[in-house]
Amino acid sequence: MPHAPHDPVNQDAHRHDAESRHAHAHAQPPNRSAHGHGHEHGHSHGHGHSHTSGVTDQKRIGIAFVLIAAFMVVELIGGLLSGSLALLADAGHMVSDAAALAFSWIAIHYGKRPATLQLSYGYKRLEVLAAFVNGCALFVIAAWIVFEAIRRFYQPVPVVGMPMLVVAFAGLLANIAAFAVLHGGNRDNLNMRGAWLHVLGDMLGSVAAIVAACVILATGWTPIDPILSIFVAVIILKSAWGIVKSSAHILLEGAPAELSSEDIKRDLEANVPEVRNAHHIHAWSITGERHMVTLHVYPAAGVSTRQAVVAVQQRLATRFAVDHVTVQVEDEGCPDGPGPEGRC
Repeated sequence: MPHAPHDPVNQDAHRHDAESRHAHAHAQPPNRSAHGHGHEHGHSHGHGHSHTSGVTDQKRIGIAFVLIAAFMVVELIGGLLSGSLALLADAGHMVSDAAALAFSWIAIHYGKRPATLQLSYGYKRLEVLAAFVNGCALFVIAAWIVFEAIRRFYQPVPVVGMPMLVVAFAGLLANIAAFAVLHGGNRDNLNMRGAWLHVLGDMLGSVAAIVAACVILATGWTPIDPILSIFVAVIILKSAWGIVKSSAHILLEGAPAELSSEDIKRDLEANVPEVRNAHHIHAWSITGERHMVTLHVYPAAGVSTRQAVVAVQQRLATRFAVDHVTVQVEDEGCPDGPGPEGRC
């Protein structure tokens, strides 16, 4: 993977920071590998994921897209011929799934591009954006299913059980194949998780259609069709809420659940002898798997800037699994005033 060009402005910033006794673990594009530098500024970039997994996830999503898109047409025709809302709801869900999988594939593809001077963290956030859009799409689909189901309670539509059963069973096989392909992917990746949940919703829709077809064939009771459709819609809404909530939290620069600034402060001050005080601690995520931390520290007496930076980086890497850290070392009062903890 090509590296972003080295900016000479950053070299000047390095010299300036060394003179002012501020040390930083500078941000780096997500697609660079771990490396070290032999100067006063400590760097920590050993990311906890590999690019091979991204390629694998992209292939998995591509295969799932082909399976879903191919059967989507079959289920749509089957739903129209049989008059089954469960099948039409599942076909509509498949349409959104095909679009969601395509969006996810594109996000992973562009996410592998190198960082630029304008986008210093690269394009990885596209995967989070794709997950957010896919989650919102699930809300729209579920709302349409519920609306159509309620309408059918008041205006029943004849449902032909056997074609509905055949198409629903074939749809279940297609969804199982797509689900199996995606299930082996990276479940920590929100984009991958969104695609996986889309297909899982399709599987449930197919199962609901099969159950409804069996009931209609056995008893002729057609209200089972919209009832089970609403059941599927509720499950879809639950999945959608989790994806939208998680992706929105990342897009709003929210702190990861496992990275509390108070926990980081207490841990550094209790377990890193080189640090007398830690403050102005900020934690956020580039993606669901890649977290970032910035903080200010006062070094202990006799501890050099470099020793303090390296000690903080090592502790955050081993204790909190954060490998991209920016550390500002201070000698006197904090120039930025009190941090989020209420004090310097």
